Amino acid sequence: MPRFGRLLTAMVTPFTPDGALDSAGAADLARWLVAQGNEGLVVAGTTGESPTISREEQAELIAAVVEAVDVPVIAGTGSNDTASARWNTEQASAAGASGILLVTPYYNRPSQAGLLEHFTSLAECTDLPIMLYDIPARTGRKIETRTIQALSEVPNIVALKDAAGDPAETASLIAAVDDDFEVYSGDDSLTLPLLAVGAVGAVGVATHWVAAETAAMMDAFESGDVARARLLNQQMLESYEFESQPDAPNPVPAKAVLRVLGKPAGYCRAPMGPEPDGLVDRASEMLERIHALRELSK
Repeated sequence: MPRFGRLLTAMVTPFTPDGALDSAGAADLARWLVAQGNEGLVVAGTTGESPTISREEQAELIAAVVEAVDVPVIAGTGSNDTASARWNTEQASAAGASGILLVTPYYNRPSQAGLLEHFTSLAECTDLPIMLYDIPARTGRKIETRTIQALSEVPNIVALKDAAGDPAETASLIAAVDDDFEVYSGDDSLTLPLLAVGAVGAVGVATHWVAAETAAMMDAFESGDVARARLLNQQMLESYEFESQPDAPNPVPAKAVLRVLGKPAGYCRAPMGPEPDGLVDRASEMLERIHALRELSK
């Protein structure tokens, strides 16, 4: 079993109707996600609207989720300012997180040498295991394979959430690092391809509502039943497409799905809104089709 589990959800951050942090709702949602089969949770990541939550809210959120569940809780503490990321990481460590998620510094687009220095410096301020997060579509900078390979030699940099969208390069990375450095899919639509090249699991978004199907797909693949894994992946394609859309980027659709399911979520803080008309209806229709597929597969 991978150190953080195979199946993790990058959890949304619930807000109250007036836009305040709903820490009790976050605890309830975390417990429900674990009951659905999640073996770990990521909080205060991009899906958790980390750019819009304050430092105080982040610490409160992490503590609430840690207290609520008995699975690894990975705290997103990255920033494009190394000093701020250091402060966030220290606070998350104090709040009881099991691990740290560090996204590539965004917008200012540092060099590879700058990335190496940034991540190494942050690793020195915590004893917790660190998962790097490579998502160049959002950050504007790819962590190159040679840089990840160098960072994998830092004792507490132990994993990568890979949302770079290049399975061939991921295969090269996995071949280049030691076996104890674990790569997770950070893009639901590429989880099956990345499992095929050696990823150990996924940090998902659609796993808010298709955790069971994702776990079943992993089980099928690991047991050698590739045809069933492919079928399950096909059944989740609509979920992958729904989770982020041009008029409703992640996490807007995930929060709509959770509201349909009656789970704590609320609406996204600006600038992620407003939610497009009809999104909740589309979420309901998608969930009905998922339910029908579940019944057929029994």
